[in-house]
Amino acid sequence: MDRLIEGYRRFRAEVWPEQRTRYERLAERGQKPEALVIACSDSRVDPATVFGAVPGQMFMVRSVAGLVPPYQPDNHYHGTSAALEYGVRVLKVSNIVILGHAQCGGVQAMLQGMPMATDFVENWMSIAQPALRCTHGVPKGGDLQTRCEIEVMRLSLDNLLSFPWVAEAVKAGNLSLHGFHFGIQSGVLAKLDGDKLVPVT
Repeated sequence: MDRLIEGYRRFRAEVWPEQRTRYERLAERGQKPEALVIACSDSRVDPATVFGAVPGQMFMVRSVAGLVPPYQPDNHYHGTSAALEYGVRVLKVSNIVILGHAQCGGVQAMLQGMPMATDFVENWMSIAQPALRCTHGVPKGGDLQTRCEIEVMRLSLDNLLSFPWVAEAVKAGNLSLHGFHFGIQSGVLAKLDGDKLVPVT
């Protein structure tokens, strides 16, 4: 905790003086982010750092594996769906980004089992089970982890379109959906193009 408090002190001493006007403007006028970014909770992947974003630019949702569940309105708790609805229907973002990443622990747990995370993680990752069917064609010695990470991203993009107000906004040309994958070790961001990753240059 001491490191976090020290980080706050650096923020107040170094960042706040330069960014104060921006924060005051955001407080007065409210937020109007360009994009809603749905990313994994992994501590090694910070969307704001990867995209070089400033406060107010991205409305962020983070969950295990950056998964988007299918549209399923009921009396249960739906944190990701609630944030998605707020971003699309209230903030009216023009872009939704699914940000996957290499070495995703959620994907790894789905592939290898989750002996210590069965209360919630196992059920949450069951959303991604359809992605496993697409990995059966991976040749022996192929990169099953990366293939599955890609398929989980594709599944989340498909699930976005199960939300009627997302599908309507996309059809009307008011909303675009994007998939990106970040390599932790390489620092390379790649755009999802069909079933392939194309490095951003």
